[in-house]
Amino acid sequence: MLAIAAGLCSPFGLRAQTHAPHYEVDRSWPRPLPDRWIIGGLGGLCVDHQNHVLILNRQDLLEGELNGGKLAPPMIEFDQAGNVVNSWGDPKLLDPRLHSCHFDKDNNVWIGSSPSGIIQKYSHDGSKLLLQIGKKGLVDSSDGTVKGQPLNSNAAQFFMPSSIFADPQNGDVYVSDGEGTGGNRRIAVMDRTGKFLRQWQPEDMDTVHCMTVANDGLVYVCNRNVAKIQVYDKTGKLSKTFELPWKPDTLPADGKAKESGGAVVAIDFSHDSNQTYLYVINQNNGVVEVVERQTGKIVSTFGRVGRYPGEFDQPHGIAVDSDDNVYVAENRGRRVQRFKIVGK
Repeated sequence: MLAIAAGLCSPFGLRAQTHAPHYEVDRSWPRPLPDRWIIGGLGGLCVDHQNHVLILNRQDLLEGELNGGKLAPPMIEFDQAGNVVNSWGDPKLLDPRLHSCHFDKDNNVWIGSSPSGIIQKYSHDGSKLLLQIGKKGLVDSSDGTVKGQPLNSNAAQFFMPSSIFADPQNGDVYVSDGEGTGGNRRIAVMDRTGKFLRQWQPEDMDTVHCMTVANDGLVYVCNRNVAKIQVYDKTGKLSKTFELPWKPDTLPADGKAKESGGAVVAIDFSHDSNQTYLYVINQNNGVVEVVERQTGKIVSTFGRVGRYPGEFDQPHGIAVDSDDNVYVAENRGRRVQRFKIVGK
């Protein structure tokens, strides 16, 4: 594979400074799926304590695809070598529009789907449903459906949950509830049993598409359509805002940039002690941006729009393992890719 010297541009649009991590695609990962499995769009993914990768398969296949294969399970777990080591998912319990997952300190996995109205906690292997917050099929709206007026209720019921984080210190569960426009726009916090504690509505957000919490307790929230990351303390007090501007490579005839998915769609942290970097999916430009967490400065990027290895077709989920390998799940591209730091 081609290693890119610092400060140069790669075929995949990488721009790096000498101190910044820069990446190349790992073409050997993952291995081919077993038993002629066919996957649909990938809603998201997460990494467990063993650096295994769990992907969320929405199973939205095209007509005729099952003539040549079998429908892959909703949850598929890969080991570090890229082999499938487990799969699971009961459609009676799960909602098909899977969106995100998160492994907590006990290596149990939390699953969020939109617009199911619920989040769920499973044992690591998926064999046991340990906790469900909210009632499946009942969303937080005036009539309980996605057609109703969103309520942003002070309650443990959701409209379109998009991201989940379980605090390793006290078990509190943070949920960004606002995947789509026209729904709720909030961060809701429950205790470890699912009891509602508090919420806040981030300023100037049409969607609250992703969220995660740093080791220092700051809550990073994606303002998807305004190209910003807004940072809060755990009570909802705004600490700072990072603007991550974008522009189309080919301007429309009217000269106005048009959204194609959002500039801040999914985020995760590097695994050094200070969590120096944020990894951000910019779906508008089809790249991953490496951002200094303290300053909000973009220090490198990788990827470009396309279907070849190292390129993205609607990237939607991102996760970073303990070695700072970066995994990206594509919805329209229907695949997961791993990127490794050059020279590490």
